[in-house]
Amino acid sequence: MKTISLLTSLLISSALAQEEAIDAERIANTIILDETGVKNLRIELAVAEEQDFESTVFAIGRIEEIPANRSVLSSRISGRIVEINAHEGDMVKKGQILARVESRQPGNPPPTIDLTAPGDGLIITSHVRLGQPVEPANELLDISNRSTIWAIAKVPENEASKISVGTKARIHIPALGPEIIDATLTRYGINADSESGTIKAIFQLNNEAGKLQPGMRVEFSIITETRPNVLSVPRTAIQGNATNRVVYVKDFDLPNAFIKAPVVLGTRNEEYVEVIGGLFPGDEVVTHGSYPLSFADASKGPSLKEALDAAHGHQHAEDGSELTPEQLAAKKDEATGDHDHEAHGSTKVFMIYSLLVTIALLICLQMLWKNRTTSQN
Repeated sequence: MKTISLLTSLLISSALAQEEAIDAERIANTIILDETGVKNLRIELAVAEEQDFESTVFAIGRIEEIPANRSVLSSRISGRIVEINAHEGDMVKKGQILARVESRQPGNPPPTIDLTAPGDGLIITSHVRLGQPVEPANELLDISNRSTIWAIAKVPENEASKISVGTKARIHIPALGPEIIDATLTRYGINADSESGTIKAIFQLNNEAGKLQPGMRVEFSIITETRPNVLSVPRTAIQGNATNRVVYVKDFDLPNAFIKAPVVLGTRNEEYVEVIGGLFPGDEVVTHGSYPLSFADASKGPSLKEALDAAHGHQHAEDGSELTPEQLAAKKDEATGDHDHEAHGSTKVFMIYSLLVTIALLICLQMLWKNRTTSQN
């Protein structure tokens, strides 16, 4: 009988401990804010959804001129500059008169020739001054046509095998703000950089507006693979350390309530992270504000019970569960001054009673089996 009594006590203690643990976990993982808290954290949400997921290679690089788009203004004769019509920084058109040279041949006045632009472009360097002597070998003006330009990525050598001519990329140029430019790989550079272990990948961009300038920093997300129907969320939604990644999911029922949900992650790109487990399509996750939310003091806002009471219009237990009829009766008695102590704990008593009946039934079965065995012998 002592063994039976000990077993009964252990089962009861285990059941009560499990109930308390579940309640504590639920409360600990739910953060409820008031309207002021939501505004201060500037909470923004995004929907976890299945979409085409792009695996990417990240690289950095610079904007560079296309060498073939450079031209030089020079004189066919010896002489001196007597007229200058364009200066450094000016945009010129092919055939436009940029300067006039007076020949050294005798005459009254000496003969002159017009120097015209060999092509459209921007004058990036001027080597001429009024009255300056010139020879056919002199470069007078450097002209660059930047209507198209190169964005050159330095791709790590171990990633180069994933990228071929025709590969798409998204390009971000910090100097232009958040704008994203779509581009296609047109060619590779002719030499690898042995010091940095990179290969040049060249993307040609339209620059009719003239916003892109050589030397600008460029960030590349080069797309190596696209998989359909991949559940993913924005990278800004992910919090926690490398061994315990979590997101904060908006409660579907309670306003301003967010549940900390552990997640298992897959691959990622510059915008999204693949979610292998822990979320369902349609879950709303916190993006902006998710980091400070992980430090929010839940005790400053409404409790889980208060939030549920307000949302559902009736009372709940402290752990947020629905009240049993016995608990409702007990609360009614409290309100009227007739508190029944036995009803107050009826739920746990019933659970203990159920355990005792189960144990007694097992003992009876064991005794019947033993008596049957004895009679057969």
